[in-house]
Amino acid sequence: MKQITLALVALTLLAPPTGFAADAPVGKTRNVILVIPDGVRWQEVFTGADPTLLNEEAGGSWAPASELREKYWHDDPQERRRKLFPFLWNTVAKQGQIFGNREKGSIAHVTNTMWFSYPGYNEMSTGVADPRINSNEYGPNPNVSVFEWLNAKPGFAGKVEVFATWETFADIFNGKRSRLPIRSGDTLVDTRDQSPRGKLLNELYRNTTRLEGKDPYDSFVHVVLREHLRSHRPRALFVGYGDTDIFQHMGRYDSFLETAHTFDGYMADLWRQIQSTPGLRDETTLIISTDHGRGSGPKEWRDHGSEQEGSDAIWIAVIGPDTRPLGERQNVPAVTQAQLAATLAAFVGQDFQSFNPQAAPPIRDVLAPK
Repeated sequence: MKQITLALVALTLLAPPTGFAADAPVGKTRNVILVIPDGVRWQEVFTGADPTLLNEEAGGSWAPASELREKYWHDDPQERRRKLFPFLWNTVAKQGQIFGNREKGSIAHVTNTMWFSYPGYNEMSTGVADPRINSNEYGPNPNVSVFEWLNAKPGFAGKVEVFATWETFADIFNGKRSRLPIRSGDTLVDTRDQSPRGKLLNELYRNTTRLEGKDPYDSFVHVVLREHLRSHRPRALFVGYGDTDIFQHMGRYDSFLETAHTFDGYMADLWRQIQSTPGLRDETTLIISTDHGRGSGPKEWRDHGSEQEGSDAIWIAVIGPDTRPLGERQNVPAVTQAQLAATLAAFVGQDFQSFNPQAAPPIRDVLAPK
């Protein structure tokens, strides 16, 4: 720990490399937000609802197939995906870029060999896959994330934050060492907030039966984050949603579709708030991705991991003032989850590889000026 602390202190004192000035973004981006909906497959993102799962048998759906088809089905895959993810395809795809449609020559994948959550979150936030992290119960992360690194730099200290459902993020971002404000699990809702809204959120959290341990539903994360952004202007922000993964593991395709569609609505609401808030408007880049893929098939879609083929496949979407509106990328070089850390840093004018030379390089296509 002493070596890590000394390294962080030294980095704040050293002059940054050529082309990266501390607290001086390369382009217009001053703030960057990384949002992850856990376990959302690239198949649904690019082709919409899977017709083989819109039923009770394979999809485990309680809702009638006719109801699901009315809400989420269209014969044209491009229309079908817009039904499920309207913000992603009507806004991000028109104003930004989306990678990961394997049917169109765009590969996005993880580099870790585990293909589940903790290894994925470590990879995206540190820029390097770590084979030591082989369990979601691994414990405090020994690796320094781009968020921890930024928080030690002038202009970012105290302006880097984490909001999420999963209580394990306290370990993933090593809250005790990093001293990042991490609000996840039972710390998401602020028990000290005595405002009418704060009291209501606390009452709802206490009296809502949760699907997993202390983890709240995505709706809590979104409301808490939205209220926080009314009075705070983070320079770097991580947001993690979890309902999509839970319902897939439960084998409830109908509930997965609902939570995926609701997540897209959260992103639309977040983007509206960003674009209507001084200090965030036209100065914020939003990166949306996922921590892992899943299997394909009547049972395989429920799970992920090294035994489920295809679980390494992910997708990445970016929208912001410095990203050219190239939309759905086709026939382009592969991109990786490990590149997210350096990409996030580069948007705010920082070179993460100067701290960790082993970290994957930024995705240059999304950084090219408009």
